[in-house]
Amino acid sequence: MIVEREITPYLISLFRQYPFVTVTGPRQSGKTTLCQAAFPEFAYANLEAPDQRHLAEVDPRGFLGRFDGPAIIDEIQHVPELLSYLQVIGDERKNNGQFVLTGSEQFPLADAISQTLAGRTALLRLLPFSLPERQEINVTQRVEDILFEGFYPRLHDQGLGPNQALGDYFETYVERDVRRLGGVGDLSAFRMFMRLCAGRVGRLVNLSSLGDDAGITHTTARAWLTILERSYILFRLHPLHANLRKRLVKTPKLYFYDVGLAAFLIGIEQADQIVTHPLRGALFENAVIAEAAKYRYNTGRRPNFSFYRDAKGLECDLLYETGEGIVAIESKSGATIAADAFRSLERISELLPQVRQRILVYGGADYQNRTNAQVSPIFDLHRTLRQLDPALPRQ
Repeated sequence: MIVEREITPYLISLFRQYPFVTVTGPRQSGKTTLCQAAFPEFAYANLEAPDQRHLAEVDPRGFLGRFDGPAIIDEIQHVPELLSYLQVIGDERKNNGQFVLTGSEQFPLADAISQTLAGRTALLRLLPFSLPERQEINVTQRVEDILFEGFYPRLHDQGLGPNQALGDYFETYVERDVRRLGGVGDLSAFRMFMRLCAGRVGRLVNLSSLGDDAGITHTTARAWLTILERSYILFRLHPLHANLRKRLVKTPKLYFYDVGLAAFLIGIEQADQIVTHPLRGALFENAVIAEAAKYRYNTGRRPNFSFYRDAKGLECDLLYETGEGIVAIESKSGATIAADAFRSLERISELLPQVRQRILVYGGADYQNRTNAQVSPIFDLHRTLRQLDPALPRQ
Protein backbone atom coordinates (compact mmCIF):
# COMPACT_ATOMS: atom_id res chain seq x y z
CA MET A 1 0.00 0.00 0.00
CA ILE A 2 1.34 3.41 -0.99
CA VAL A 3 0.51 6.12 1.52
CA GLU A 4 0.08 9.58 0.05
CA ARG A 5 2.49 11.68 2.03
CA GLU A 6 1.31 14.90 3.61
CA ILE A 7 4.13 16.82 1.94
CA THR A 8 3.00 15.83 -1.60
CA PRO A 9 0.96 18.97 -2.48
CA TYR A 10 3.85 21.18 -1.36
CA LEU A 11 6.29 19.22 -3.52
CA ILE A 12 4.05 19.54 -6.58
CA SER A 13 3.38 23.23 -5.97
CA LEU A 14 7.04 24.13 -5.47
CA PHE A 15 8.08 22.20 -8.57
CA ARG A 16 5.92 24.61 -10.57
CA GLN A 17 7.62 27.58 -8.94
CA TYR A 18 11.31 26.60 -9.14
CA PRO A 19 13.62 24.98 -11.70
CA PHE A 20 14.59 22.42 -9.04
CA VAL A 21 13.16 20.94 -5.87
CA THR A 22 15.54 19.17 -3.49
CA VAL A 23 14.08 16.64 -1.04
CA THR A 24 16.37 15.56 1.78
CA GLY A 25 15.81 13.28 4.74
CA PRO A 26 16.87 10.04 6.41
CA ARG A 27 17.43 6.85 4.49
CA GLN A 28 14.21 4.88 4.09
CA SER A 29 12.03 7.87 4.90
CA GLY A 30 10.26 7.38 1.56
CA LYS A 31 11.89 10.05 -0.62
CA THR A 32 12.00 7.93 -3.79
CA THR A 33 8.44 6.67 -3.37
CA LEU A 34 7.22 10.21 -2.71
CA CYS A 35 8.84 11.68 -5.81
CA GLN A 36 7.86 8.85 -8.15
CA ALA A 37 4.27 8.87 -6.86
CA ALA A 38 4.03 12.64 -7.30
CA PHE A 39 5.64 12.58 -10.78
CA PRO A 40 5.12 9.07 -12.23
CA GLU A 41 5.89 10.15 -15.79
CA PHE A 42 9.32 11.63 -15.03
CA ALA A 43 12.58 9.98 -16.06
CA TYR A 44 14.49 8.55 -13.11
CA ALA A 45 18.13 7.91 -12.17
CA ASN A 46 19.51 6.58 -8.89
CA LEU A 47 23.10 7.54 -8.09
CA GLU A 48 23.39 4.67 -5.62
CA ALA A 49 23.51 2.36 -8.64
CA PRO A 50 27.22 1.91 -9.51
CA ASP A 51 26.72 2.28 -13.27
CA GLN A 52 24.66 5.45 -12.92
CA ARG A 53 27.12 6.93 -10.45
CA HIS A 54 30.10 6.10 -12.66
CA LEU A 55 28.51 7.72 -15.70
CA ALA A 56 27.62 10.83 -13.71
CA GLU A 57 31.19 11.08 -12.40
CA VAL A 58 33.08 10.55 -15.67
CA ASP A 59 30.65 12.25 -18.06
CA PRO A 60 28.30 14.59 -16.18
CA ARG A 61 27.20 16.39 -19.35
CA GLY A 62 26.37 13.10 -21.03
CA PHE A 63 24.56 11.83 -17.95
CA LEU A 64 22.35 14.91 -17.74
CA GLY A 65 21.99 15.17 -21.51
CA ARG A 66 19.86 12.01 -21.50
CA PHE A 67 17.05 13.95 -19.85
CA ASP A 68 15.21 16.13 -22.34
CA GLY A 69 12.29 16.57 -19.96
CA PRO A 70 11.65 16.64 -16.22
CA ALA A 71 13.59 14.03 -14.25
CA ILE A 72 14.19 12.71 -10.74
CA ILE A 73 17.81 12.23 -9.65
CA ASP A 74 18.05 10.17 -6.47
CA GLU A 75 20.82 10.44 -3.83
CA ILE A 76 22.53 13.43 -5.40
CA GLN A 77 25.06 13.59 -2.52
CA HIS A 78 27.01 10.76 -4.18
CA VAL A 79 28.01 13.04 -7.07
CA PRO A 80 27.77 16.63 -5.77
CA GLU A 81 29.75 17.82 -8.80
CA LEU A 82 26.55 17.39 -10.80
CA LEU A 83 25.08 20.42 -9.09
CA SER A 84 27.30 22.83 -11.04
CA TYR A 85 26.21 21.26 -14.32
CA LEU A 86 22.58 21.36 -13.21
CA GLN A 87 22.98 25.06 -12.50
CA VAL A 88 24.12 25.66 -16.08
CA ILE A 89 21.27 23.59 -17.52
CA GLY A 90 18.74 25.38 -15.33
CA ASP A 91 19.97 28.78 -16.43
CA GLU A 92 20.00 27.77 -20.09
CA ARG A 93 16.48 26.35 -20.10
CA LYS A 94 15.09 29.23 -18.02
CA ASN A 95 11.92 27.37 -17.05
CA ASN A 96 10.58 25.97 -13.81
CA GLY A 97 9.93 22.29 -13.20
CA GLN A 98 13.17 20.76 -14.51
CA PHE A 99 14.61 18.34 -11.90
CA VAL A 100 13.65 16.81 -8.57
CA LEU A 101 16.74 15.94 -6.52
CA THR A 102 16.91 13.80 -3.39
CA GLY A 103 19.64 13.35 -0.81
CA SER A 104 20.25 11.55 2.48
CA GLU A 105 22.85 13.86 3.96
CA GLN A 106 22.24 17.18 5.58
CA PHE A 107 25.11 19.60 5.98
CA PRO A 108 27.44 18.81 3.03
CA LEU A 109 24.53 18.72 0.59
CA ALA A 110 23.09 21.96 1.97
CA ASP A 111 26.49 23.62 1.58
CA ALA A 112 26.86 22.41 -2.00
CA ILE A 113 23.36 23.55 -2.91
CA SER A 114 23.85 26.97 -1.32
CA GLN A 115 26.93 27.46 -3.49
CA THR A 116 25.41 26.30 -6.78
CA LEU A 117 21.61 26.25 -6.78
CA ALA A 118 20.87 29.12 -4.39
CA GLY A 119 17.65 30.78 -5.49
CA ARG A 120 17.03 28.04 -8.05
CA THR A 121 15.83 25.20 -5.83
CA ALA A 122 13.14 24.80 -3.22
CA LEU A 123 14.19 22.72 -0.22
CA LEU A 124 11.95 20.14 1.42
CA ARG A 125 12.71 17.65 4.16
CA LEU A 126 10.94 14.30 4.38
CA LEU A 127 11.05 12.45 7.68
CA PRO A 128 9.58 8.99 8.36
CA PHE A 129 5.80 8.66 8.59
CA SER A 130 3.85 11.08 10.72
CA LEU A 131 1.24 9.56 13.02
CA PRO A 132 -1.64 10.24 10.57
CA GLU A 133 0.39 8.63 7.76
CA ARG A 134 1.28 5.65 9.95
CA GLN A 135 -2.36 5.15 10.86
CA GLU A 136 -3.27 4.63 7.20
CA ILE A 137 -1.39 1.32 7.42
CA ASN A 138 -1.04 0.56 11.12
CA VAL A 139 -4.15 1.61 12.99
CA THR A 140 -2.95 0.74 16.50
CA GLN A 141 -2.96 3.77 18.76
CA ARG A 142 -1.42 2.06 21.76
CA VAL A 143 1.40 4.27 22.99
CA GLU A 144 3.75 1.34 23.63
CA ASP A 145 3.38 0.12 20.03
CA ILE A 146 4.02 3.59 18.64
CA LEU A 147 7.21 4.02 20.67
CA PHE A 148 8.44 0.49 19.94
CA GLU A 149 7.78 0.35 16.21
CA GLY A 150 8.64 3.89 15.20
CA PHE A 151 7.75 5.34 11.84
CA TYR A 152 10.06 4.11 9.06
CA PRO A 153 7.72 3.44 6.10
CA ARG A 154 9.29 0.14 5.04
CA LEU A 155 8.66 -1.41 8.45
CA HIS A 156 4.94 -0.66 8.19
CA ASP A 157 4.53 -1.15 4.42
CA GLN A 158 5.93 -4.66 4.59
CA GLY A 159 4.76 -5.62 8.07
CA LEU A 160 8.31 -6.23 9.30
CA GLY A 161 9.21 -7.03 12.88
CA PRO A 162 10.70 -3.94 14.54
CA ASN A 163 13.68 -5.77 16.04
CA GLN A 164 14.78 -7.18 12.70
CA ALA A 165 13.98 -4.11 10.61
CA LEU A 166 15.53 -1.57 12.97
CA GLY A 167 18.52 -3.84 13.62
CA ASP A 168 19.13 -4.08 9.88
CA TYR A 169 18.76 -0.32 9.54
CA PHE A 170 21.28 0.24 12.32
CA GLU A 171 23.87 -2.15 10.91
CA THR A 172 23.47 -0.89 7.35
CA TYR A 173 23.81 2.70 8.52
CA VAL A 174 27.01 2.00 10.48
CA GLU A 175 28.61 -0.29 7.90
CA ARG A 176 27.77 1.76 4.82
CA ASP A 177 26.95 5.38 5.61
CA VAL A 178 29.32 5.93 8.52
CA ARG A 179 32.21 4.33 6.65
CA ARG A 180 31.53 6.56 3.65
CA LEU A 181 31.17 9.74 5.69
CA GLY A 182 34.56 9.07 7.28
CA GLY A 183 35.92 10.35 10.55
CA VAL A 184 35.13 7.15 12.49
CA GLY A 185 38.02 4.80 13.07
CA ASP A 186 36.41 2.49 15.61
CA LEU A 187 32.97 1.32 14.46
CA SER A 188 32.40 -0.68 17.65
CA ALA A 189 32.90 2.45 19.74
CA PHE A 190 30.60 4.33 17.38
CA ARG A 191 27.87 1.73 17.88
CA MET A 192 28.23 2.18 21.63
CA PHE A 193 28.11 5.95 21.18
CA MET A 194 24.81 5.67 19.30
CA ARG A 195 23.34 3.52 22.06
CA LEU A 196 24.46 6.04 24.66
CA CYS A 197 22.83 8.85 22.69
CA ALA A 198 19.59 6.86 22.57
CA GLY A 199 19.70 6.51 26.34
CA ARG A 200 19.92 10.29 26.64
CA VAL A 201 16.92 11.36 24.54
CA GLY A 202 15.21 14.35 26.09
CA ARG A 203 18.28 15.22 28.16
CA LEU A 204 20.75 18.07 27.88
CA VAL A 205 23.71 17.25 25.66
CA ASN A 206 26.81 16.58 27.77
CA LEU A 207 29.71 15.83 25.46
CA SER A 208 32.12 15.11 28.31
CA SER A 209 29.79 12.50 29.80
CA LEU A 210 29.09 10.95 26.40
CA GLY A 211 32.79 10.80 25.62
CA ASP A 212 33.71 9.29 28.98
CA ASP A 213 31.03 6.60 28.75
CA ALA A 214 31.97 5.73 25.16
CA GLY A 215 35.71 5.75 25.87
CA ILE A 216 36.41 8.60 23.45
CA THR A 217 37.52 12.21 23.79
CA HIS A 218 35.22 15.20 24.13
CA THR A 219 36.34 16.32 20.65
CA THR A 220 35.53 12.94 19.11
CA ALA A 221 32.12 12.92 20.79
CA ARG A 222 31.36 16.30 19.21
CA ALA A 223 32.47 15.07 15.78
CA TRP A 224 30.43 11.86 16.03
CA LEU A 225 27.34 13.77 17.12
CA THR A 226 27.72 15.90 14.00
CA ILE A 227 27.89 12.75 11.87
CA LEU A 228 24.61 11.54 13.40
CA GLU A 229 23.03 14.91 12.65
CA ARG A 230 24.39 14.97 9.09
CA SER A 231 22.78 11.62 8.34
CA TYR A 232 19.41 12.42 9.95
CA ILE A 233 19.69 10.02 12.88
CA LEU A 234 19.25 12.62 15.59
CA PHE A 235 18.86 16.34 16.12
CA ARG A 236 19.40 18.92 18.83
CA LEU A 237 16.63 21.13 20.19
CA HIS A 238 17.97 24.45 21.40
CA PRO A 239 16.75 26.34 24.46
CA LEU A 240 14.79 29.57 24.36
CA HIS A 241 16.90 32.71 24.29
CA ALA A 242 14.86 35.43 25.92
CA ASN A 243 15.61 38.67 27.69
CA LEU A 244 14.24 37.48 31.02
CA ARG A 245 15.53 38.04 34.51
CA LYS A 246 16.11 34.34 34.74
CA ARG A 247 19.17 32.15 34.42
CA LEU A 248 18.19 30.03 31.44
CA VAL A 249 19.88 26.81 30.42
CA LYS A 250 21.95 27.33 27.26
CA THR A 251 22.64 23.68 26.40
CA PRO A 252 20.54 21.89 23.71
CA LYS A 253 18.63 18.66 24.23
CA LEU A 254 19.00 15.48 22.19
CA TYR A 255 16.29 13.69 20.20
CA PHE A 256 16.12 10.97 17.54
CA TYR A 257 14.22 11.53 14.31
CA ASP A 258 12.68 8.07 14.79
CA VAL A 259 11.70 7.04 18.30
CA GLY A 260 11.57 3.36 17.30
CA LEU A 261 15.27 3.41 16.47
CA ALA A 262 16.00 4.98 19.86
CA ALA A 263 13.92 2.27 21.58
CA PHE A 264 15.82 -0.43 19.69
CA LEU A 265 19.18 1.06 20.62
CA ILE A 266 18.40 1.06 24.35
CA GLY A 267 17.57 -2.63 24.15
CA ILE A 268 13.77 -2.73 24.07
CA GLU A 269 12.71 -5.99 22.38
CA GLN A 270 8.95 -5.90 22.76
CA ALA A 271 6.36 -3.17 23.14
CA ASP A 272 5.17 -4.23 26.59
CA GLN A 273 8.62 -3.52 28.04
CA ILE A 274 7.89 0.16 27.57
CA VAL A 275 4.99 0.07 30.04
CA THR A 276 7.37 0.06 33.01
CA HIS A 277 10.63 1.13 31.35
CA PRO A 278 12.44 3.99 33.13
CA LEU A 279 12.85 5.79 29.78
CA ARG A 280 9.17 5.57 28.84
CA GLY A 281 8.65 9.28 29.54
CA ALA A 282 11.76 10.28 27.58
CA LEU A 283 10.75 8.16 24.58
CA PHE A 284 7.24 9.62 24.67
CA GLU A 285 8.69 13.14 24.80
CA ASN A 286 10.92 12.25 21.83
CA ALA A 287 7.89 11.08 19.87
CA VAL A 288 6.02 14.32 20.63
CA ILE A 289 8.92 16.57 19.59
CA ALA A 290 9.55 14.56 16.40
CA GLU A 291 5.84 14.61 15.52
CA ALA A 292 5.74 18.39 15.87
CA ALA A 293 8.82 18.63 13.63
CA LYS A 294 7.14 16.43 11.01
CA TYR A 295 4.09 18.67 11.09
CA ARG A 296 6.24 21.66 10.17
CA TYR A 297 8.34 19.89 7.54
CA ASN A 298 5.28 18.28 5.94
CA THR A 299 3.81 21.72 5.38
CA GLY A 300 6.98 22.92 3.67
CA ARG A 301 8.39 24.84 6.65
CA ARG A 302 11.25 24.51 9.09
CA PRO A 303 10.56 23.93 12.79
CA ASN A 304 10.65 27.12 14.82
CA PHE A 305 10.97 25.34 18.14
CA SER A 306 12.80 25.71 21.42
CA PHE A 307 12.43 24.51 24.99
CA TYR A 308 12.49 26.30 28.33
CA ARG A 309 14.51 25.41 31.37
CA ASP A 310 15.83 27.71 34.05
CA ALA A 311 18.25 27.29 36.91
CA LYS A 312 15.41 26.61 39.35
CA GLY A 313 14.23 23.58 37.36
CA LEU A 314 11.15 25.06 35.70
CA GLU A 315 10.84 23.40 32.31
CA CYS A 316 8.59 23.25 29.26
CA ASP A 317 9.26 20.53 26.67
CA LEU A 318 8.44 22.55 23.56
CA LEU A 319 7.81 26.18 22.67
CA TYR A 320 6.34 26.44 19.18
CA GLU A 321 6.45 29.95 17.73
CA THR A 322 3.63 30.86 15.37
CA GLY A 323 2.75 34.15 13.74
CA GLU A 324 0.27 34.74 16.53
CA GLY A 325 2.44 33.91 19.53
CA ILE A 326 3.91 30.87 21.24
CA VAL A 327 2.26 27.50 21.78
CA ALA A 328 3.65 25.87 24.93
CA ILE A 329 3.60 22.05 24.82
CA GLU A 330 4.22 19.59 27.63
CA SER A 331 4.30 15.79 27.32
CA LYS A 332 3.09 13.24 29.89
CA SER A 333 3.30 9.58 28.91
CA GLY A 334 0.64 8.39 31.35
CA ALA A 335 -2.98 7.78 30.40
CA THR A 336 -4.20 9.61 33.52
CA ILE A 337 -3.73 13.33 34.03
CA ALA A 338 -2.58 14.25 37.52
CA ALA A 339 -3.82 17.37 39.24
CA ASP A 340 -0.41 19.05 39.03
CA ALA A 341 0.18 18.18 35.36
CA PHE A 342 -0.52 21.74 34.22
CA ARG A 343 1.72 23.48 36.74
CA SER A 344 4.67 24.03 34.39
CA LEU A 345 2.43 25.27 31.58
CA GLU A 346 0.75 27.77 33.88
CA ARG A 347 4.06 29.06 35.23
CA ILE A 348 5.52 29.37 31.72
CA SER A 349 2.51 31.44 30.66
CA GLU A 350 3.16 33.81 33.55
CA LEU A 351 6.81 34.23 32.55
CA LEU A 352 6.27 34.45 28.79
CA PRO A 353 3.40 36.75 27.82
CA GLN A 354 3.82 35.60 24.20
CA VAL A 355 2.30 32.22 25.11
CA ARG A 356 -1.19 32.21 23.61
CA GLN A 357 -2.01 28.52 23.87
CA ARG A 358 -1.04 25.59 26.10
CA ILE A 359 -1.16 21.93 25.07
CA LEU A 360 -0.66 18.88 27.23
CA VAL A 361 0.09 15.81 25.09
CA TYR A 362 -0.52 12.61 27.01
CA GLY A 363 -0.70 8.84 26.66
CA GLY A 364 -4.47 8.63 26.96
CA ALA A 365 -7.14 8.42 24.28
CA ASP A 366 -9.51 11.33 24.94
CA TYR A 367 -9.24 14.89 23.69
CA GLN A 368 -10.12 17.41 26.40
CA ASN A 369 -10.48 21.17 26.35
CA ARG A 370 -9.57 22.29 29.86
CA THR A 371 -9.57 25.86 31.13
CA ASN A 372 -5.80 25.78 31.65
CA ALA A 373 -4.78 23.82 28.51
CA GLN A 374 -5.90 21.67 25.62
CA VAL A 375 -5.30 18.01 26.39
CA SER A 376 -4.42 15.99 23.29
CA PRO A 377 -3.64 12.30 22.78
CA ILE A 378 -0.36 11.97 20.92
CA PHE A 379 -2.11 10.50 17.88
CA ASP A 380 -4.24 13.67 17.69
CA LEU A 381 -1.34 16.14 17.99
CA HIS A 382 -1.23 16.80 14.25
CA ARG A 383 -4.86 17.96 14.18
CA THR A 384 -4.36 20.04 17.31
CA LEU A 385 -1.36 21.86 15.82
CA ARG A 386 -3.19 22.47 12.58
CA GLN A 387 -6.11 24.07 14.39
CA LEU A 388 -3.67 26.50 16.02
CA ASP A 389 -1.68 27.25 12.85
CA PRO A 390 -2.39 30.76 11.53
CA ALA A 391 -0.66 29.97 8.23
CA LEU A 392 -3.06 27.15 7.25
CA PRO A 393 -6.84 27.03 6.80
CA ARG A 394 -8.73 25.55 9.72
CA GLN A 395 -10.17 22.08 9.23
